[in-house]
Amino acid sequence: MSTPLDLAAVRAWRDCDPDPETRAELTELLAALPASRAELEERFGGRLAFGTAGLRGRLGAGPRCMNRAVVRQTAAGLGDYLLATCPGAAERGVLIGYDGRHGSREMASDTAGVLAARGIRALLIDRTAPTPLVAFGVVHLGAIAGVMVTASHNPPQDNGFKVYWGNGAQIIPPHDRGIAAAIEADLERLGEAGIGNAAAIPLLEAAEARASGLWETPGDELEAAYLAAVAAAAPPAPARARGGAGGAGAPGEAELVLVYTPLHGVGKRLALRALADAGFSAVRVVAEQAEPDGDFPTLSYPNPEEPGALDLALSLAETVNADLVLANDPDADRLAVVARAADGVLVALDGNQIGILLGDFLLAEAIAGGQAGAHCLVVSSVVSSAMLARVAAAYGAQHESVLTGFKWICNRALEREAEDPELRFIFGYEEALGYSVGTTCRDKDGIGAAVTMARLAERLRQAPDGPLTLLDRLDQLYREHGLHASRQKSMVLPGADGATRIAAMMEALRDSPPATLGGRRVVAINDLLTGTRRRFEDDGNVAGGEERLHFPSSNVLRYELEGGATVTARPSGTEPKIKFYFEVRIDPAGRDLAAVRAEATLELEKLVLAIEGRV
Repeated sequence: MSTPLDLAAVRAWRDCDPDPETRAELTELLAALPASRAELEERFGGRLAFGTAGLRGRLGAGPRCMNRAVVRQTAAGLGDYLLATCPGAAERGVLIGYDGRHGSREMASDTAGVLAARGIRALLIDRTAPTPLVAFGVVHLGAIAGVMVTASHNPPQDNGFKVYWGNGAQIIPPHDRGIAAAIEADLERLGEAGIGNAAAIPLLEAAEARASGLWETPGDELEAAYLAAVAAAAPPAPARARGGAGGAGAPGEAELVLVYTPLHGVGKRLALRALADAGFSAVRVVAEQAEPDGDFPTLSYPNPEEPGALDLALSLAETVNADLVLANDPDADRLAVVARAADGVLVALDGNQIGILLGDFLLAEAIAGGQAGAHCLVVSSVVSSAMLARVAAAYGAQHESVLTGFKWICNRALEREAEDPELRFIFGYEEALGYSVGTTCRDKDGIGAAVTMARLAERLRQAPDGPLTLLDRLDQLYREHGLHASRQKSMVLPGADGATRIAAMMEALRDSPPATLGGRRVVAINDLLTGTRRRFEDDGNVAGGEERLHFPSSNVLRYELEGGATVTARPSGTEPKIKFYFEVRIDPAGRDLAAVRAEATLELEKLVLAIEGRV
């Protein structure tokens, strides 16, 4: 909820802001009153909430934006929480990384200085780094926590502050709430609403902190260790390819040609090294998007899922006749894939298709390597395809569904492994292009996933019964488990008014649920906010009592429809949008897959139109 604008508080914030750019920004806004009043009310109508793994928001001046003042306040609260709850926190230290977005380096440096002033070792990577390196490095270096300054695939005007716990996974309750409470305690202690707080927060400059042994720079060894772990987690090259340079096998057998783009992000250096270590030397990089650039000049939105984001990569792929396009998002924790079909057409795979291909491949490899199926675990988010559960069951493996977000996937995997020492986490994924290959890092890793996807494509080219494409393998899996087709629709609603509209949509879907959607009867409603599942009879009456769901409370609503289709609604935790997820399953037995796909597309369209008609 917004609070009335207090111009004295705005001036106090400006006068204590450590960043000359945001100080000047506020000065200009104050000079532009009354025309700028609405903008100032938006920036000072509350605080940027510490929520999903940390902070994420629009860059700018004021407590409701991402800026150096807010980051210093957040780092202070994080440091206080670590010192109060974690014995040895100061000695173990916090690993800090940053991406190529505007302000990332300065925010990371401020974080290091604030932690060092509290006596906590700051381990600041001295160059732009992909997010998976930080997640891996927390465990590798034995740090008590990690911080990654990034807004991942958000628009250029955003940035964020992602926090990892000492287990290498993103924070979950109670730590997220504990850190938020520590931040608030600091704000109350040093001034109403945190005004003036940033200037009062102790901070050691880099030279002083280094001299005190409180500021260290992880060297090349961290990157080398990460690359070694990626190589160890990836399945080996096919037998015929091991003796050839760059993955080439028998005489006359061409090597796999890859196109790679980091989308103006920070993935290129480590991704190319990881692919080269795996034997893939024929990698062409999209030159226009090769280096970090916080303006993302060739993109309207730096998300590989967005229409047009991969146009330059596709153009290069046609020029060099590439077999596969691999794209990381700007912090390299996500992977997009475009594969060449047998007829030569390039086909973009959606997040669920990539997840199914990788999950099936890694399960098959684990079992072929001697791991019992019952001791293999795969985990996916509740909005991802139900197909992974069917694939896992076919291998006799275990599958779990968790809340959206990799923090839930990896923390649950850690819990399960602790409960059963024989259990091995094989793979985790969420449909938004996030994949975790084993335990290299306890977060999504677009670099490790890229290596594994390239390896799968290489293996399929040398299949015993003749070469296959990734699309061929996907069709085989559809024949075995049913064709699962999915679609996502998002509505972007920024600002306080947008948040109100999103809340109203969820309330309406929850309190006045439809009896049918897209011509399919609603057979059950799963409400993760209340933790209940209600089933319905043919006449619409509730069938029996409510069932309890085993999820932490979350604002997610899922409709189960007859025929195995689902529609799920949830507000985004990192962007001002509400998301809807649709899935249908059709048994293709005895039918042409093209006809089945056409039917699935039609069924999905019916569901999308039905939801659009209600919201």
